Amino acid sequence: MRLTWDAAARDGAARAGTLRTAHGDVPTPTFMPVGTAGTVKAMTADAVRATGAGIVLGNTYHLMLRPGAERVAALGGLHRFMDWPGPILTDSGGFQVMSLSKLREIDAGGVTFQSHLDGSRHRLTPARAMDIQHKLDATITMVLDECTPWPATEEQAGASLALSMRWAAEARVAFVARPGYGLFGIVQGGTYPHLRAQSVEALTAIGFDGYAVGGLAVGEGQALMFATLDVTVPLLPGDAPRYLMGVGTPDDLVGAVTRGIDMFDCVIPTRAGRTARAFVPEGTLNLRNARHAGADVPLQDGCPCPACTRHSRAYLHHLFRAGEMLGPMLLTWHNLTYYQALMRGMRDAILDGRFAGHAAALRAGWRRPDETDDP
Repeated sequence: MRLTWDAAARDGAARAGTLRTAHGDVPTPTFMPVGTAGTVKAMTADAVRATGAGIVLGNTYHLMLRPGAERVAALGGLHRFMDWPGPILTDSGGFQVMSLSKLREIDAGGVTFQSHLDGSRHRLTPARAMDIQHKLDATITMVLDECTPWPATEEQAGASLALSMRWAAEARVAFVARPGYGLFGIVQGGTYPHLRAQSVEALTAIGFDGYAVGGLAVGEGQALMFATLDVTVPLLPGDAPRYLMGVGTPDDLVGAVTRGIDMFDCVIPTRAGRTARAFVPEGTLNLRNARHAGADVPLQDGCPCPACTRHSRAYLHHLFRAGEMLGPMLLTWHNLTYYQALMRGMRDAILDGRFAGHAAALRAGWRRPDETDDP
């Protein structure tokens, strides 16, 4: 009765399946747009749905600070609050343990944060992280962990791993199980294969509904990220969903799906949309470039988003040059549409048994030099 993942096909290590939840089914591989504070930046909920997204991400730390989990609960939960009846995954705040290192104190029992908003102090423990996410009504709850920074010595990564595994066990006890809801454990261990193996062993012994790979895309580079996935993913249970946290570029997604990852989230497509960068099959376009000023052509042929069906590259260029907010809105919509199409294309290729060729064709199409380097 709890959240499950059903396999549909495998092609090499790549997998296609369906994530079945209390708030609906999600085909995988899937990309989750990031709605940290209960909104995907520059997008209405209807616009996010129109991109094809089936699940979004919220953040425990940020929603804890503002507006507060208790207030969201009193207003009917995060699904109603943000007009998203579909599945929501909430990150536990573990990334902020790393990214806000100057504003937190960590100990064996949890983390004390000094709010980046008003300086107030907030305590986050494994049990409190479960309570907040329960009040938010998160479909998928993430355990509290310490996202190991990079670089980290083997000793540092090992100490961080031990703390995260202790917290994972405490979170498992505190989690309130309900039909169609799930709790994911998070694999840590830096880039040390034996530590990653220890983490997987500890998490599978505790038992979770899904398993995330954390502590990557934090500066180690793509080659080392893929090498870490190569030794980690095969150890994960084959009947549970696999989630790579905070990743990434289109090339990252293809490489991780190749290695058996099912779920992703990243701010890259929305942040790029706010900074005039568009993802297209040929690579990345910078819409501020003068070459687009008179381009009376769509951003991408065949793309169903309004940036492509209703406007020209020239108009998008104008919006960014004029500082109009419609520019980031349209380009964010396009980028999320591109990401969803990328995931659907990979899923279809896995189902058809042609994933290797599909992945190679995608990479070949991205070989053109990035236009962001142009004057």
